[in-house]
Formats: sequence, structure tokens, C-alpha cells
Amino acid sequence: MSLNRMGTFLWDLQTGLMPMDAAALEVFDLRPDEYDGQPGTLGSRVPASEGYRLDGLVSRALKDGSASYGAYFRIRCRDGTLRWTHTQGSIQRDDDGRPVRIIGIVRDATLELTYSAAQLALDQERARQTSVVESTTAALAHARTVGEVIDVLDGPEGLKRLGASNVIMGLVEAGHITLIAEGQAGSFAAGTEFTRVTDPLPMSDVVRTLRPLFVLSREEFKRRYPRLWPYIEPRNIDSGAYLPLIAEGRAIGVLGLFYQDKSTFSPEERNLLIALTSSIAQSLQRATLFDQEHDLAEDLQQAMLPRSIPELAGAEVAVRYRSAGSGRDIGGDWYDVIPLPGGRVAAVIGDVQGHDTHAAAVMGQLRIVLRAYAAEGHAPATVMARASQFLHDLDTSRFATCCYAEVDLESGAMRIVRAGHIDPLIRHREGTARWLSVPGGLPLGLSADFGRLEYPVTRIDLEPGDTLLLCTDGLLEQPGAGLDEGMRHFAGLVGSGPYDLGGLADRLLDVVDARGAEDDMALLALRREGPAGTVDVGGRLTQHIAPADPEGLSAARHMIRAAVRAWGAGDRSDEVELVSDELITNALLHTDGPAVVTARMPSGTPGPRIRVEVADQSSAMPRRREPGESGVSGRGLLLVDRLADVWGVEARGSGKVVWAEFAL
Repeated sequence: MSLNRMGTFLWDLQTGLMPMDAAALEVFDLRPDEYDGQPGTLGSRVPASEGYRLDGLVSRALKDGSASYGAYFRIRCRDGTLRWTHTQGSIQRDDDGRPVRIIGIVRDATLELTYSAAQLALDQERARQTSVVESTTAALAHARTVGEVIDVLDGPEGLKRLGASNVIMGLVEAGHITLIAEGQAGSFAAGTEFTRVTDPLPMSDVVRTLRPLFVLSREEFKRRYPRLWPYIEPRNIDSGAYLPLIAEGRAIGVLGLFYQDKSTFSPEERNLLIALTSSIAQSLQRATLFDQEHDLAEDLQQAMLPRSIPELAGAEVAVRYRSAGSGRDIGGDWYDVIPLPGGRVAAVIGDVQGHDTHAAAVMGQLRIVLRAYAAEGHAPATVMARASQFLHDLDTSRFATCCYAEVDLESGAMRIVRAGHIDPLIRHREGTARWLSVPGGLPLGLSADFGRLEYPVTRIDLEPGDTLLLCTDGLLEQPGAGLDEGMRHFAGLVGSGPYDLGGLADRLLDVVDARGAEDDMALLALRREGPAGTVDVGGRLTQHIAPADPEGLSAARHMIRAAVRAWGAGDRSDEVELVSDELITNALLHTDGPAVVTARMPSGTPGPRIRVEVADQSSAMPRRREPGESGVSGRGLLLVDRLADVWGVEARGSGKVVWAEFAL
């Protein structure tokens, strides 16, 4: 051991003493009288940075149950020079596994490290190259889109890994090369952003030959590629490497690397770059397919959503949609705004189960049938029931949640039906926001499966200035929080948001984006316009009633009641309501189509008057009959004639309007 300049030590971990033999003291360049057996005394020889490293190494070995440790470190000799030293220690433990002592050696490693310096440098270079390949491959493994692949390569970390001062990348398609990435802004040479593979350019040469190209000097750039030289000349570029990105035997792209102060590429460097391009090519091909699939899926989804939102007299509408998916991972969220006769509008929002193109296709079909059923004049509950049956008949395993709100923009009367979807939210004119408690039925498709097609209808009034908000659950989800908490937070955002409807919708989606949305998001906001309060004198209210629509009949009665109160009918309120009810009942009983009820205060009359009109699609005129003493019907028009100041019938198109007026 002495011949090999090696000494020993025994470190008693209980007493803390560490005696060393003479050879070990010689390794540390210490005389026997300079060492007192305390490890801390060695601090005069071991630099602080080396001491911290050794302390950490020994501490880890003691804690993790290791039987030994070893390390190279430097000591500072008496003359101030640094010398490499090596130590190894064997850890002895008691029966309980607690370390009690370390027996070890220290030796002068100067000659050993000097002789292996060249090999060490070679090993380090190989390790560096391996690290470059591994780190780049690892970074590319997380890149799903072409944009993310570009970010891995042309960012500061990417250039550092590649050892280049700049990088460009081009995609090959249909005999052309399109430059898609540049490490430094302005790296594209003018006129080379889109070139043919037959052009006399380095990227074109690489695509044609499928071989890497190394340009070793500025003179070579000038001589071989004069078209490129005006771009190279003013820049600090001394050499370049152009590498084909090959997948399935063909070039799908080209990577160009530029270097400063470099004029040679060793075989190891060339092999490294070729190895890198293989990984880059695979990632680029995967990302290209990913982007194509996503674009196709997104186009399909956008085609299924409304192209535009109709302009509505008496309402402002804002819609927003945000896809959180990627590739084929798109959702079935949708919204729709459906204008209906009589100044009404249907606001619809829904979510088909799943996140794929099938969900988007089902969503598109559901949106179309909901629109068709609504346009046919069916009541909201009927629209929802028929849509559920339609989805069931599609023979698909998917179901859908939906919320359907029909709003009369003149009266503010609103009927809401919910099929397993989130409740609607109302933001009042003064800024408060609250969730409406709306009883609901089963999701579309499931209600038909279980034979439970009944959907309860909730009726409320939407006052002028109030806003109805319908959304999907992507807007409510928060990491680590339940749905109830998400709903409370969302209501707070709505209440504190701007009054401008578009600004409010943008703010809601921006807040969700900031926390990282994991699901698609759809939002529909409808604000009823007009002054606050009830109907003004001179106003006009209209209610559409579908055939066999008890909810519509109830809404019409509510509208008449609200009108006579607002317009000051006083003692004649009961008369107006009774006559209106007779006219509406006659229209629904004796015709097969819908009825439209209108209440208004006509202008140009000697005094204030209320006029009630009931329009239907039948050309048959009403006839007044004498019911007799035992008759149970036939008194309707007789009642109208006795209570109304004046009434009449007007032909209108293929139908008619029966009206009655009351002087106030």
C-alpha cells in the first residue's frame, strides 16, 4: 500500500474520531503533529466545495443502507497546488443496521487520472453525445403537434443541445419545400420560404439525394450556392449541416444547422447528427399526422355548429366555443339559437358523451333535429322527448345532456326544459347572478331507453336587462374542486363580470383557460333588451301556443294577466282575462294548428284600450250559437259579445284573427 502511495483510516462514528496511518497523512500532505484525529482538521487541505460534495456522498451512503462508497476529490497541498485523491470506505453496521464505523483508504490519484485524461475526455464526449440524443428524444416524446416539435428544436435549449448557433427546418410536400421553423427571427433567406426540390439549394440537394450535406466554409457556401450567398454573407455563419428527415423511405423534411467558428465535423459528430435526425423525423411524421387529424376533427366539429347567430329584435346574444382536445380528441359540446314565430327564440346547449369524431357527428345530428322539432312548433317538452327518441333510434351507445329554453322576447315569459344538463344561470340587470333550480329529466337517449320521456317544464320571467346563461361543464371544472364549488365560482365570475355581453363571455373563457381547461367549453348568453320594469303603456305582448301545448296555454294566460295589471285595466281585468281565455280555447279546440296570442294597446283611439288578438291557421269563421237551457257549450262567443266593447274577425293569409277590445 505504501508503494502505491495508499494509506488507511478508521472512522469511529460514535466518538467521531478518525485516526489515520502515516501513509494516509502523507496523501493529505500533513505531518503527524498537524492532525489530531478529528475529521474537521482535514478542512485545511480539502477545499470547501470538495468537502461539501464528500459530506453529501458519505451522508447518503450512511442513510440509504449502502455497504460502501467511493469518490475522487481534490486536496490543496502545502504549496497551494491542487492534487487529485481517491477514497473508498466500507461501512460497518450493528445488528439493528445502524452505522458504527467506516474503514477506508485514501490514495494519490494524480498519475491514474493523468494517464486516463485522454480516455476520460473521450468518454465525456461520448456521454455528451448520448445525453444530447437522449435529452432531445425525451423532449420530442412530449411534442404532439408540429409546432411543439419546432419549439423543441429552435428554442434556446434546442440550439444548446444541438451545439448550433441557428436552425431552420422545412417540410417536403408535393415536390416543394416549405420552411416552417427558424431559430432566430429573420433566418429565412428571401425567396427561399417556398422552393422546389429541383432548385439549386442545399435543402433541395438533400431531399433529392437523401444524404446529409456538410458545408465546411463560407467559401464553399459562395461557390456551391450563389443564390444563398447574399443571405450567408452578412451573417456570422462559418459552416452548416443539412440533414434529411426520412420516414418510411422518403424525405418528409430537412433540418438545417448553422455554426460559428467551426470548419470540421468529426465522424462522431456526423453520426450524432444523423442519429438525431432519425428521432426528429419520427416525431415530425407523428406530429404531422396528429395535426392533420386534429384539423379534420375540428373542421367536422365546426361544420356541425351554427355558422352564424341570427340577429334578434329585442335580445342580444353572445356565444363562445373552445376546444380543449387535440388530435381526434374533440368533444360533442354544442349550442344553438333558433328564431321562432311570434317574437320567440329557443336557446339550446348540450353535450354528447365522448371526445371523438363520433361524438361530434352525433352532436351535429342532434342539433339539426332539435332545430327541426322546434321549428315545427312543438312545445319545449315535446322537442326534448322527440330528440331523445331520435338519439335512441340512431342505435348509438352515446347519450347527451341538454338544456332548452324558449323565451318570448316581448313578454319575457320563458319555458325551460333540462335533460340531465347543468342548470341555467340568470344574471340580473343590477349584476347579481344566481343558478335556477330547474327540475329535469334523464339525458337524451337514456330517457327513451328507460321509457321515461316526460320532461318537466319550468316557467319564469326574464326581465328586461336580465341575461340567461347556458354552459357546459368544461366551464365549471376546477382542479381539485367539486362541481358545487365550480358552480359557485362561476356564478361569482358572472356577477362581477362586465355588462357588455361579448366582454363577459370572453372574460369567462379567459379565466378558465388560465387555470388549464381539460374539457371542451360551450357558452350561450342571451340578454333581453328593453327598460327595467314591467310592460310600458303602448307595449305589445305575444305568445305562441303549439297544438296540445298546456304549458303554452298557461304562459298565454300569464301574459294576459301581466298585461292587464301593467296597463291599468282595473275593474275590467277579470273581463279581459275571461274573454281572452275563450278566444284562445276556441282557436285550440276548433283548429288543428298553433295559435298566436297578442295583447296590445292600440294607438289613435279616443281613450286607452286593450286589444286582444288570437290568430290561427284555419279559414273557417267562428259562428255564434244559441246553446239552449240544457246546453253545455256554445256560450263562448255570446260571452265575448257581452263582455267586450267591440270584437270581430279578420281574414289573414290562409287563416284569421279573432279580436276583442276593452275601453279602460
